[in-house]
Amino acid sequence: MSKLCRNSFPISLSLPCPAVFASTQEELLATTTMIIAYAFIAFVIAVAVAVYFMKSRDKRLAPLTSVFEAGEAIHSVAPQTPVTECVRRMTAEKIGALVVLEGDRLTGIFTERDALTRVLAAGLDPGGTKVSEVMTKEPLCVAATTTVGAAMELITKRRFRHLPIMDNGKLLAVVSSGDLTRWLIEDQLQEVRELVLAAQT
Repeated sequence: MSKLCRNSFPISLSLPCPAVFASTQEELLATTTMIIAYAFIAFVIAVAVAVYFMKSRDKRLAPLTSVFEAGEAIHSVAPQTPVTECVRRMTAEKIGALVVLEGDRLTGIFTERDALTRVLAAGLDPGGTKVSEVMTKEPLCVAATTTVGAAMELITKRRFRHLPIMDNGKLLAVVSSGDLTRWLIEDQLQEVRELVLAAQT
């Protein structure tokens, strides 16, 4: 009898205590739950990113008329306007370019780059120089049906920031690279934020 008790004693020590076993189960459950939660958040973020890029691709196929509102103000000056006045207008309106119109006909565009390279760097007097003398003549224009993606590609390749939009010889608007970029991302960023917040709650 005593021999049997001596043999069973080490066996009883090797068995885990019920409290320890329960604690291990709780830790395992908590770890598993945490892993599942992180996996779910990662999945939601991945879906959000995929939706972002798919919608971004779709938005790039939209025509340029989607970017601006009909009747939107066009900042323009006459060909004889002094450069000083043009720079004042751009500063007051917080814009980077002015179109130069002779009546309703687009004859050129005057940008911040023109002011730096063609006026200041050339040592010209801004007050005594007409904008027609230093503007970019016959700027590249696109039709209103041009897609946003095509316009972005054109701006990137030609390395300019402002793009006049024409319709049957009439100037409809001038969009900048910043306008196009903001229009492409404004909806998607908000959707991504909402999806991420929903996953965290």
